[in-house]
Amino acid sequence: MQLDIPFQLQNFIGGTFVSAQNGVYLSNVNPATGEVVGDIPDSDMPDIEVAVTAAQHAFESWSSSPLEKRFTILNKIADLIEEHQEILALAETNDNGKPIWLSKKVDIYRAAANFRFFAT
Repeated sequence: MQLDIPFQLQNFIGGTFVSAQNGVYLSNVNPATGEVVGDIPDSDMPDIEVAVTAAQHAFESWSSSPLEKRFTILNKIADLIEEHQEILALAETNDNGKPIWLSKKVDIYRAAANFRFFAT
């Protein structure tokens, strides 16, 4: 299965994909194969400051949202993780070099379970 994601990733800050402000990228190497599977931003303090500010603003809205709305959103995220478990497991395997069965059984399963746990 081929991942349909950009080779050069960006940070996701404030609901938008953005490059690192310094423009520097690191190679993301699959440790099992030595293959470069993409480039990731080499973010530093200015990126962190922008991300923290965006998170603080998002928290204001999130924390005042009704519990039912947060429950629904977190469970929808879990549903989407389960729906896309194959591609997420492949991405996890490429990133960490672990067997795909382990990515599916542990990492992706647990990601969805965590969202369901915090939804309740």
